[in-house]
Amino acid sequence: MYKAPVEDIAFTLRHVAGLSDAIDKGLLGDLGEDLVDAILNEAGRFATEEVAPLADIGDRQGARLVDGEVKTPDGWAKLYQDWIAGGWNGLTGPEEYGGQGLPNMLNVAALEMWNSGATAFALCPTLTMGAVEALSAHGSPELRHKYLAKLISGQWTATMNLTEPHAGSDVGALKSRAERRDDGTYRLFGQKIFITWGEHDATDNIIHLVLARLPDAPAGTRGISLFLVPKFLVNDDGSLGRRNDVFCHSLEHKMGIHGSPTCTMIYGDGRFGGEKGAVGWLVGEENKGLNCMFTMMNNARLTVGMQGVAIAEAATQKAIAYAMERTQGRAPGWSGSGMSPIIEHPDVARMLLTMKALTQGSRAISYACAHAIDMSHRASGDKQHWQERAALLTPIAKSFSTDAGVDVASLGIQVHGGMGFIEETGAARFLRDARIAPIYEGTNGIQAIDLVSRKLPLSNGDHVKGFLAELRDIADQVRSSNLDGFGETAARLDSAIADLEQATGWLLKVQADGKVADALSGATPYQRLFGLALTGSYLAKGGLARVSDGADERRIALCRFAAENLLSETAALKDRVINGADSLAAARIALA
Repeated sequence: MYKAPVEDIAFTLRHVAGLSDAIDKGLLGDLGEDLVDAILNEAGRFATEEVAPLADIGDRQGARLVDGEVKTPDGWAKLYQDWIAGGWNGLTGPEEYGGQGLPNMLNVAALEMWNSGATAFALCPTLTMGAVEALSAHGSPELRHKYLAKLISGQWTATMNLTEPHAGSDVGALKSRAERRDDGTYRLFGQKIFITWGEHDATDNIIHLVLARLPDAPAGTRGISLFLVPKFLVNDDGSLGRRNDVFCHSLEHKMGIHGSPTCTMIYGDGRFGGEKGAVGWLVGEENKGLNCMFTMMNNARLTVGMQGVAIAEAATQKAIAYAMERTQGRAPGWSGSGMSPIIEHPDVARMLLTMKALTQGSRAISYACAHAIDMSHRASGDKQHWQERAALLTPIAKSFSTDAGVDVASLGIQVHGGMGFIEETGAARFLRDARIAPIYEGTNGIQAIDLVSRKLPLSNGDHVKGFLAELRDIADQVRSSNLDGFGETAARLDSAIADLEQATGWLLKVQADGKVADALSGATPYQRLFGLALTGSYLAKGGLARVSDGADERRIALCRFAAENLLSETAALKDRVINGADSLAAARIALA
């Protein structure tokens, strides 16, 4: 059974991501260490005792469409009400609408615990939080007044409606349409697919944020508008009015996250009588909806990265517990009687340590990204620096962490052996749940394109170069620490960062030369190269913290394992980035 790793989470926030430094500098208002501890401990308790016990029920039962209504798994609707009663939905919400105004770092840490407990459950509030951010930034005063308080409290939930059957990642191809009305509202028509928690029984209203095209809109992404479309219309006094012309047509039958209803939504077919067309209100400006939606999507990309971290943590805990109990054969040097626990076998220990290193590295990357987002809003003198840091880290946090979630969950099954392939042991669920995360909210390939083509050139490449210098400094601190426990960590970090520097310089140059295809051919291996170098660097930063909490030696030992066993991959990745484009282009003939 999952137990929230509150101590590891708190340590990473404070000593790797930068939370304690921000508190000491007074950048986070009245937030103090005692409040941080209280929030994390209670979130950990709720995730461990309330959320995690319902995960298997959610997986087995799944969401069901019954007589046109979506039913969530047994106990989930009550779990959601208990969750919002704890105030968790409003951690980062604006205080003027009932939120707590806390930093994103704390919210991301709590989201990790909810997702470790049950990813399918945590998906519901994740999208609501994104909608709050989008409405706060782009909604009219009237929309904010009518909807934000109930979204921030969690009394109502929200969705993000982008995808259509013919328009997945290419949202510019969408066909859903909106028509203007004289009263300032719009009527929406169309079909959206893969809508997470698009219909459910946990709240009495659901607020859909929908991308659609006006009749006179320009072609492509320049002609997309964003609309707020409630399931039930809301009266001026805040009470619910008539049912809007939107409904869930069907639920997807999925590989994983069974408890999360993934809906096909129909807008404007007149099912509930009256004038056809779902009533909606414009968010932001006409034909600029994608900019508004990106506010929500950038939030979602980091939170999806946290799903990867969360599943990796839960899978690692389960694998370690199994390996400590399962006996098989006699490991080298085993002095006990009978068979040894499989954790004593070198290959099993290697798998478990790889799982732990990828989990903790992904956690540090994601928390560092959250810290950069917080600082971009709160630091006064270097706003551009933190905006660019958040922009640079977001695609890495999303992609590396979700890839790690899949890899770690797969290794967890391997540790379980044949029992891992049996559903009753629970190891397989982690892999089934994890596999969607590298796909949605922008596939990891799209994240790589974004990283290479948009984020590396920020400030003419100076920002990423400055970041690499910071990583160099961490390697130098390891070297000067003279701690034997680090082994070859400093040298391995030097090599990995050098590989990253060379690959970065090459990508910046070929793009400046107009060789876009060459750059994009190496984008995905570059993204992994960056993530591995950050993993080694952040694990080293944790080992250097030396906070005398009894875990110093364990952190340093894990850092050394990652440096000496995982970072050698960076040389091969660099080679693929720099030298892989020609062979990729030539080999396309093999796909015919």
